[in-house]
Amino acid sequence: MIGKKLLGALLTALLLASAAGAVETEVMVTVDGTAIPAYAEDGVTYVQLSSLLDALGGWETQWNHSARMATAETDLFTLDVPAQRSYVLADGFTYGISRGSVMRGERTYVPLRSMANLLGAQVDFYGWDSPVAVREIETAEWTEDDLYWLSRIISAESRGESLTGQIAVGNVICNRVDVSEFPNTIRGVIFDRKNGVQFEPVSNQTIYNEPSAQSVLAARLVLAGVDAAGDSLYFFNPALSKGSWIRANRPYYTTIGCHMFFR
Repeated sequence: MIGKKLLGALLTALLLASAAGAVETEVMVTVDGTAIPAYAEDGVTYVQLSSLLDALGGWETQWNHSARMATAETDLFTLDVPAQRSYVLADGFTYGISRGSVMRGERTYVPLRSMANLLGAQVDFYGWDSPVAVREIETAEWTEDDLYWLSRIISAESRGESLTGQIAVGNVICNRVDVSEFPNTIRGVIFDRKNGVQFEPVSNQTIYNEPSAQSVLAARLVLAGVDAAGDSLYFFNPALSKGSWIRANRPYYTTIGCHMFFR
């Protein structure tokens, strides 16, 4: 009987350890060929925030002890990373990340793919036996006119949405620019009337309203290569539209906030 109790205790301990998900594996992460501190847990790669920021842009990270938050000034925004939260702040606007940041000693570690995406970088994963390579995304040249119209359509279509949701709307606009069936400029896509007006703000004139500060940031991030919508070409708000044609003809991609996105 004692042996069974001992066995049961051991099995319970093993199950609790498994549920805790505390198993770490070694992984090498390189940024443009330079290795930075990293580890993997439950299939998620974490990297040291300060090393990632320094390697990508030479951005210095500071730690606020009272707020328990790491802060850095990037080329596009002020980045705040609260300890053990599944979000970061870009110029004070919330951007969700896949897992919470982790404190190891006095260093902040963050989920690599989420953070790299926000910083306009690409993560190439070839398997756990190979280094995870991070590289800056080469983006197309854009103009102030592109920013002007992209920020306005984002604001008009998704005012009140999260930063992630607004980035996704901007992604759809830019994705259309790269597809032959749509005009090849941001302004052209927004005012496209080939099969009827494509975006409600063009009809109701809200496209001309001053964009919110968050929408301007979202537009800048989209133009810098930040991706929240994959290769989606369509979106709609199911509370305002049935989206019958889109549902019937385009594959579903994801839902962010009030919008459903389709390829």
